[in-house]
Amino acid sequence: MPSFDIASKVDLQTLDNAINTVKKEIQNRFDFKDSHVSIELNKKDYIVMVEVESDMKMKQVLDVIISRSMKQGIDAAAFDFSKDAYPSGKVVKKEISVKNGLKQEDAKKIVKAIKDAGLKVQPAIMDNIIRVTGKKIDDLQEVIALCKSGNFGLPLQFENMKS
Repeated sequence: MPSFDIASKVDLQTLDNAINTVKKEIQNRFDFKDSHVSIELNKKDYIVMVEVESDMKMKQVLDVIISRSMKQGIDAAAFDFSKDAYPSGKVVKKEISVKNGLKQEDAKKIVKAIKDAGLKVQPAIMDNIIRVTGKKIDDLQEVIALCKSGNFGLPLQFENMKS
């Protein structure tokens, strides 16, 4: 039976490349000359730590992070900007967590959306992926289209397609 997996992963090397590109661009920009900017990636916890002088510069750094990450192939929805920036002495700090892997509640939302669509497929949650099986590949392609059009707030990858 044809099947495929729905996953939400961020490649660590791609993320590292994107953050290094951001650091180089910020270093070369005139508006950041002689100002304190620190961007660090915690590879273990998938957290980007940003430290700048003002809120305006924080917004500019976040824009650069999004644009450079998208050029590297990382979806902007992979970043969780929900935590507010907080002042710490003369600098403003912000922790940006990177969503990696499907959480249980997100997987349940996706499975519910697939079942509500009435397609003849069987979604099953397996750890941090969702395996979808069906009798026809066309049904699986409809599920992929449904997931792409649905706004689940996270980047989805469709992999391991078997017929």
